[in-house]
Amino acid sequence: MPQEVRFCKKCVISNQRPRIVFDEEGVCSACRFAEEKRRAIDWGAREKELLALLDRNRRTDGWWDVIVPCSGGKDASYVAHQLKYKYGMHPLTVTWAPLEYTDIGSRNFRSFVRSGFNNIQGHANGRLQRKLARIAFEDVGDHFLPFIYGQMCFPFHIAQRLNIKLVFYGENGEAEYGGDPKNNSRSHMPVEDWATAYWKGATIDMLVAHALKTKDYFTKDDFDEQDLAFYRPPDTGALKRSGIEMHWYSYYHKWVPQENYYYSSENTGFQANDERSEGTYSKYASLDDRTDGFHYYMGFIKFGIGRATSDAAHEIRDGHITRQEGISLVGRYDGEFPKRYFREFLAYLDITEGHFWQVVDSFRKGHLWDNVDGKWVLKHRVH
Repeated sequence: MPQEVRFCKKCVISNQRPRIVFDEEGVCSACRFAEEKRRAIDWGAREKELLALLDRNRRTDGWWDVIVPCSGGKDASYVAHQLKYKYGMHPLTVTWAPLEYTDIGSRNFRSFVRSGFNNIQGHANGRLQRKLARIAFEDVGDHFLPFIYGQMCFPFHIAQRLNIKLVFYGENGEAEYGGDPKNNSRSHMPVEDWATAYWKGATIDMLVAHALKTKDYFTKDDFDEQDLAFYRPPDTGALKRSGIEMHWYSYYHKWVPQENYYYSSENTGFQANDERSEGTYSKYASLDDRTDGFHYYMGFIKFGIGRATSDAAHEIRDGHITRQEGISLVGRYDGEFPKRYFREFLAYLDITEGHFWQVVDSFRKGHLWDNVDGKWVLKHRVH
């Protein structure tokens, strides 16, 4: 991480976000990509690319021809509905179940399926996943890592077994939110890049090997080999030979999360939460899991930027709010502690509150945090 903290001149993100790039004018790669979306990309030509891709894979034998990983949230619901009802494809939606469903997440999932979609839902070995989540929380600073493994890999296993050649995800997060720009002009991300871009550099096998050496609560008796299958991508060679392709819908259509919300509300029964998500001002994103607030909170601890920063930065790029409005929202909500499900989170990981804070404080970097009279203070705020 850069030791000198800088904030983007156009949005509210900082150079502490992993893999983000700032140019000589002090503007982040996500803002530059947003400019490219408005001015340089020929969206009509991109849609022609999409039509050609879909036509090559469209089936007339009554079988599914595309998989859409979908939890029932606003973004994937939008993608699945567009592919089915605008482009005449036959999507099979696939869901890797959250660690702990929220009521609103469960309702949105059921509403989505009722709106006209087939779905296969996968669940991990619950006992194992709780231990993996604890390991990832303690040593990677993100308990969500095992969920992200399954979220990325499970749909490809289903595609391989059901002979479906297309897997469509929503947005290229590295481009939209700021990260390594090397795949910004591509419609997909190679499997070889997943560990770096999605898994913080640690595959499931690396995490397990590490835990077996360092954790007294984790042994080989905690899992069978098949328990890890859906945390791994299919064999890269076999995946390439099978002809299965991953694509981002955001490559073919301009990606605007707020518009996805309105679309999915109208077409798939998606509902926003009754109250804003802790740590930010929005009510319609990442609603599925009772523990997801701690994923964002640990991002705030590790990088000094949290959930409100991410939301505000994208809405500034989309032209929905000004940078000054974004600064105010970040100042008000970023880093708010997700207390609503705190006791459930501790119980899920089987840890004490004291241990929780020991882990949290172990991820505070000296160039970001000061301890003043026993209270942690963030050194740098966007202004």
